[in-house]
Amino acid sequence: MAQQHMHWTSLLSHHRLGGPAAAGPGPRSAFQRDFDRIVFSSAFRRMQDKTQVFPLAKNDYVRTRLTHSLEVASVGRSLGVLAGDHVLRQHPEISATGYGAGDFGAIVAAACLAHDIGNPPFGHAGEAAIQSWFDSSILGSSILARLAADERADFAHFEGNAQTFRILARLGMPDNPGGMQLTCATLAAVAKYPRSAWLPFAAPVGISGKKHNFFNADRERFAAVAQATGLLRRRAGANCWCRHPLAFLVEAADDISYCVIDVEDAFRAGEVSYAEIEPLYRGIVADPAAWSKAGAISTDEKRVEYLRARTIDALVNEAAVVFAAREGAMLEGSFDEELIALIPHAQVLEAFRALARDRVYHSAVVLNLQSPGAAILGELLDAFVGAVEAAASGAPVSAERTILNLLPGQFLSADGKAAGDLYARVLGITDFVAGMTDSYAVALALKIRDLHERSEQ
Repeated sequence: MAQQHMHWTSLLSHHRLGGPAAAGPGPRSAFQRDFDRIVFSSAFRRMQDKTQVFPLAKNDYVRTRLTHSLEVASVGRSLGVLAGDHVLRQHPEISATGYGAGDFGAIVAAACLAHDIGNPPFGHAGEAAIQSWFDSSILGSSILARLAADERADFAHFEGNAQTFRILARLGMPDNPGGMQLTCATLAAVAKYPRSAWLPFAAPVGISGKKHNFFNADRERFAAVAQATGLLRRRAGANCWCRHPLAFLVEAADDISYCVIDVEDAFRAGEVSYAEIEPLYRGIVADPAAWSKAGAISTDEKRVEYLRARTIDALVNEAAVVFAAREGAMLEGSFDEELIALIPHAQVLEAFRALARDRVYHSAVVLNLQSPGAAILGELLDAFVGAVEAAASGAPVSAERTILNLLPGQFLSADGKAAGDLYARVLGITDFVAGMTDSYAVALALKIRDLHERSEQ
């Protein structure tokens, strides 16, 4: 890649994808409007019934994707403001345009708010279930065999991050060019993995290359975002870019939140004890006054809440310092690591992550609920892909017509029929299934089972 640099004047682009240029700095900035558009979207509301860690949890304290996203947005706003303060001191020409540190915080907060909006039901197990269906089911593998390589990769490596961009840039407001018409700065900051699923060369080494952030159908929209913000292409003509610098903060906010807070959820769910997690907090919170206050708190539950807040505050400040030290390399496109891997307390944070992995994500209660959930997604894909394929062939049987009637018209072609193009048909079904809440997926699977049983009588 030729020696180039990204520039903050472009990276802070308030141009709205598919819409007119948004207003510049003001009392209520374009980036604050992004945040509000996401909050009021139906896709955001559905996250209240999507798994964070514990599927279909009965404990009302345990977080869902919605509460997780709100918390990540809060952490991200703090990180963005601290990073913005550094950038404005290093680049006084940005201050002259009227932008302030709060605008950086608003971009990161909006991106954090939306970062999981494309996750399917049942968390990461849902992603794996969709991938597995295409890879191992008879119908799924037959679909893949009929697609071009760049289309096939979207389903074989189905990715919630790519579904997130699809919702924001297309599905959130399907009648609008550009979907929700968010600013390009926010859309670029959401993209932790700014590449397509299929590349004609090996995926780039580095954290931003390990996944993908847009489907083949949305590549032109992402290219428009990249052009507006001045992201650097990794190769000429390739659907692969360097990260927006603020995407590193979105990733850090997410990592800090889930590493620390998923352990707190595990404690509240009875999966780990206070005695097990107190040493982790002590590894980060060094202030004796904080521990004196913690000792005066009457219950372990409230003590954990207090120590979690102090822990996150310390980690945010450390991550902001690392961002400031690497900002120049980010603009050159030469930095591609997790910020939290470079903070002073990286090893302690990794201990949080290890505890969550060993005692939470792999716990019996989580696995016992994830497995049926994953199976449900396979059933739904079998039913709906089978129905649209039968409709496309012109000869659906009665049961398939009934199932097709359960599919909202927005996931079909403009005339309400199955799309003529195979890729478009199947992408519409994955849009539908990935957008379901946990409870709706369960209820719809039960309805389809009932339809099958009736048809067999």
